[in-house]
Amino acid sequence: MDPPPVPKPSFNPNKHLKEELHSSFPYPSFLLFVSNLSGSSMLEIAALTVSIPILVLIRHSISNTTGSSSLKKKTDDAPSGNRSFKAFLATLSLDFLVIVVPMLLIFTVLADWTYILASLFTVLTLLYIAAKRPGGSSPSFEREPDYIRAYVTSYRVIVMIITILCILAVDFRIFPRRYAKTETYGTSLMDLGVGAFVLANSLVSRHARNITSVNWKTAIVSTSPLIILGFIRLITTTGVDYQVHVGEYGVHWNFFFTLAAVSILTSFINIPPQYSGIFGLLVLVGYQFCLVRGLNQYLLSNERGLGILSQNKEGIFSIFGYWGMYLLGVYLGNYLIFGGHSSGFRSSRWVWIRVWVLSILFWLLTVLLDRHVERISRRTCNLPYVTMVLADNLQLLSILSLADLIPGSKTSRLEEAFNRNLLATFLLANILTGFINLSVDTLSASSITAVVILLTYAYILSIVIGTADYFGIKLKFW
Repeated sequence: MDPPPVPKPSFNPNKHLKEELHSSFPYPSFLLFVSNLSGSSMLEIAALTVSIPILVLIRHSISNTTGSSSLKKKTDDAPSGNRSFKAFLATLSLDFLVIVVPMLLIFTVLADWTYILASLFTVLTLLYIAAKRPGGSSPSFEREPDYIRAYVTSYRVIVMIITILCILAVDFRIFPRRYAKTETYGTSLMDLGVGAFVLANSLVSRHARNITSVNWKTAIVSTSPLIILGFIRLITTTGVDYQVHVGEYGVHWNFFFTLAAVSILTSFINIPPQYSGIFGLLVLVGYQFCLVRGLNQYLLSNERGLGILSQNKEGIFSIFGYWGMYLLGVYLGNYLIFGGHSSGFRSSRWVWIRVWVLSILFWLLTVLLDRHVERISRRTCNLPYVTMVLADNLQLLSILSLADLIPGSKTSRLEEAFNRNLLATFLLANILTGFINLSVDTLSASSITAVVILLTYAYILSIVIGTADYFGIKLKFW
């Protein structure tokens, strides 16, 4: 009788506790940490989307500077340059304390206070706006077009900060399970991540700006970094035995492949931005029809064949949902932000009113679709999921536009640094997250230990990306 095989040593001994597991029998208590998650509620997601942008508005209101151009770069004389760099680090640290630290606490130790904090922030913001307004005057949104660009920048950076905080925090017990990605149906904070990323890119894309489309060769070259990153992630996660939630995208698929596929489809099928909304809606409705006719049962089942399509069914089929979302984002970016052409921006007031109205309409549509068509599912990227992402992100943008009513800067050093290196920020966050997971038993870490690790991780990210920006380093390699 042959002896039992000796298990291979693993870099990640807790892998099986961090992966999603599906079974018909009850889960032990430690498996409930990672399995069978159904998320929170749309109301809680909306409440979080109130508190988070207000943190950014608070930072803007106490800022005495209006941009990074006043800071001297490395080409200045040494004494002045040293003083300037120290001032830069001090300002960057203040940004971190006001924006990132409270955001992290809201996602962890203050998670049970979500509604109270949202209500408190809303009341304080309205009181502050009323106090700063000249007596009897009505709100003024007639600012320069560059202010709209600043709001979009803040929105994109907030999406990135939420992402980099959650991808590590989710591995600690201090992170509420209702905020983690859902298994099949439901809503959660992390479910919004990939959708928000796709939408944030589409709103300011070349297509939204109505810039002439590139040819096939150029499109493939511009997308190649995402494809390469997808394969690098696949190889490295397999090589170090890193936890992979197969039900999220499939066995081999990942987020980078989805972004690449959406980019290639949008480039190859050239649709004018003024028509991309209708075309995107047709794609989403057609895809949703296929889902309710039985495709959803196939995508959400645990059965997998040996073929590439079956092995990666969630990732491949969800491309249709993300592509439809991207096309809608292109239309909204062209309609709301760029005014139908590449050089002109809409007025702040015009944008503010329409963003608020669209956000409310998309929330109402999401509720109707979730109740009467199909429940929200990030895993399949169905139509209710797309409308929820649109509603939540437009709400985020609409709150940021309240900066017109609050005196102070329209941006911060940290936002500017992250905005210039969004992809580099995401990659560095993934590297640090992987290193921490392989070095620390996150599931056994106490609340204090978890908060210290998360704050250190976030501060290192902020300092590295901020320093790179200070010295004019833009980590873009294509």
